[in-house]
Amino acid sequence: MKTLTGRTDHVVVVGAGLSGLAAALHLAGAGRRVTVVERDAGPGGRAGRLGLGGYRVDTGPTVLTMPGILDEAFRAVGDSLADRVELLPLHPAYRALFADGTRLDVHTDAQAMEAEVAAFAGAREALGYRRLRRWLQELYTVQMRRFIDANFDSPLRLLHPDLARLAALGGFGRLDRAIGRFLSDERLRRVFSFQALYAGVAPSRALAAYAVIAYMDTVAGVHFPRGGMHTVPVAMAGAAARAGVVFRYGEPVTRLERAGHRVTAVITAHDRIPCDAVVLTPDLPVAYRLLGRAPQRPVRLRHAPSAVVLHLGTDRTWPQLAHHTLSFGRAWESVFGELTVRGRLMSDPSLLITRPTATDPSLAPPGRHLHYVLAPCPNTETGPAATRWGELGPRYRDDLVRELERRGLSGLGASVDEESLVTPADWTALGHAAGTPFSVAHTLAQTGPFRPRNLVAGTENAVLAGCGTTPGVGVPTVLLSGKLAAARVTGAGVTGAARGSGSRATGARVTKVGRAR
Repeated sequence: MKTLTGRTDHVVVVGAGLSGLAAALHLAGAGRRVTVVERDAGPGGRAGRLGLGGYRVDTGPTVLTMPGILDEAFRAVGDSLADRVELLPLHPAYRALFADGTRLDVHTDAQAMEAEVAAFAGAREALGYRRLRRWLQELYTVQMRRFIDANFDSPLRLLHPDLARLAALGGFGRLDRAIGRFLSDERLRRVFSFQALYAGVAPSRALAAYAVIAYMDTVAGVHFPRGGMHTVPVAMAGAAARAGVVFRYGEPVTRLERAGHRVTAVITAHDRIPCDAVVLTPDLPVAYRLLGRAPQRPVRLRHAPSAVVLHLGTDRTWPQLAHHTLSFGRAWESVFGELTVRGRLMSDPSLLITRPTATDPSLAPPGRHLHYVLAPCPNTETGPAATRWGELGPRYRDDLVRELERRGLSGLGASVDEESLVTPADWTALGHAAGTPFSVAHTLAQTGPFRPRNLVAGTENAVLAGCGTTPGVGVPTVLLSGKLAAARVTGAGVTGAARGSGSRATGARVTKVGRAR
């Protein structure tokens, strides 16, 4: 593995999001002096917090999986996830509501899920689920140790027996066909393939290897931190500060000072911070602009779809909603074409509805409820430009509310007492390329060693981290990107995240939560 040359005693990390905080913890644990520079007033990045009346709203990811990876960052400085965050396992992990009126609770416990599938679609499908679960576990084991928790210096690194194992498992086929080998019920196939949307590719085009995301969601388990997802970056920053990391908030970085091929200082709006090395976590275009150069690629980068997010504080809720609810439309394959090819809003949307107050009522005022509606939409390269969302956003908000009322959330519009609408225009204003928080899509040409590398030619002491680089999009992988960036600085090994992927291995304090109603 290539590492930075020259001195790396003092490392400046640009950005206090999840990847930057993970990098800071791993660097501090390896004995480096670390300064984190953040433009906002506190840690979080995409995993931010919005005060909306008396509601505490998470502005970024709502699904937490693979807590062992998070705990590994804490353990790098002798701390622990258990001492910082109370994790609440979600049962069910998801609830799926289908257009035909049927409903499925997705459990991570094997026996509970097998019984659920049998009651939902029959004994044959339950047997197929059992086989699918084994396949997902095998897929995860092969990929994590070699292709996810790994820095790539060359595609030649793929030439390993695990590549043959991945091929034998069907990892290079198409995701929808791979799931179809185990399940014939079209509704069940959706439950185990919708995760491809996180990767920015339709299930019919996504590599079967990306079923590893379904493993994280449906096998390893889904958790929620008491106090909301924003407590995670706050806890990480607390552990880092205790380990000696210096945080400088409210200081946007304006440029990097260079001497030849080395960055010698990070220049903020307020100060000059000398450094021996720098870790850059902003979106790729911003990082490349700061470096003054971008790597040449034979094909232009393709970005994942974006999302419209509607945060709603309401005076009521609906019993059919679990903590996470997938509301599927009748259409499926055609909506992926609308999102990724034709650049249109979904004509029959499939939506993620998150109700965090189902698990932690303290996130809303007494007697109130918090709902988060995520509607995938085209990014600003394939769909409406950011400038159009000022007019389009409010209309689409009303369309979503009407559609949700039609699907059974009666009186939703009248129940709202606080709300916030987030569109691709807002993502663009935050500096996210193509107006999407999901960064670069995981096409074959943008996966593994073909994804933008975390080292940039022409700069000897800079490393990238975040969802645009290795290994990719999602909370677990973004945390790993910080770890991998730190390894480029320190030369430390990066294997071992496959161990302790579940809450039992982390030693995290886990509180059991009953089935959501």
